Amino acid sequence: MQSAGQGYFISPDDGPGPGVLLLHSFWGLNRQAKDTANALADLGFTVLAPDLADGEVYDDEDDAMAALGDADMNVSASLIQSSLGVLRKAQLNPEAPIGVVGYGPGASWALWLSARLTDEIGAVVTYYGAQSIPMDGSNAAYLSHWSEVDSMVTDLEVADLGLSLQMAGVNFRFEHHEGTADGFAEAGRPSHDAEAEVVAWRQTSEFLASTLRELQPTE
Repeated sequence: MQSAGQGYFISPDDGPGPGVLLLHSFWGLNRQAKDTANALADLGFTVLAPDLADGEVYDDEDDAMAALGDADMNVSASLIQSSLGVLRKAQLNPEAPIGVVGYGPGASWALWLSARLTDEIGAVVTYYGAQSIPMDGSNAAYLSHWSEVDSMVTDLEVADLGLSLQMAGVNFRFEHHEGTADGFAEAGRPSHDAEAEVVAWRQTSEFLASTLRELQPTE
């Protein structure tokens, strides 16, 4: 039974910055997810990572996938939306749109959220995660990272997402990281590729800095 309200929150030492909602992969709110939140805070962002796995952390992929299949999507959606509301109040400008960064299933949730709450999401970064719903009405800019080999997202799903974003008329960019597999940007995973992760993180950092600070200037 999933419960609401758990998560990991961190803000820059010198005060709140633009908000970033971090949506972890099916491994749970593990050390890697918290390290990512800390790294975003070091860049000047106020970060909230809701715990979508109800306190569980998985190392075995079969266990993680089984838990994902058993999760109540309505509870997850409610937790994500309530976390968004909490984060907007905690960020520098409560009226400004926030950014969302998602990994795997978290990336799919990030895309879903930006298509549903169109006035509240200004920037979306996804790592190897797709979404099939229409993106019409979105006001966000998008940066999507893709691996060369993906066990969960097909080339057709990637193409369909690109077409949906193009039809929505939004600003989007796809980065394809050659020689990688899904999970390449998550330390501790067998597919982790440190070099590719550094490249993707630099692209992510620059994208969030330029997009969110334009929507929510710090001065």
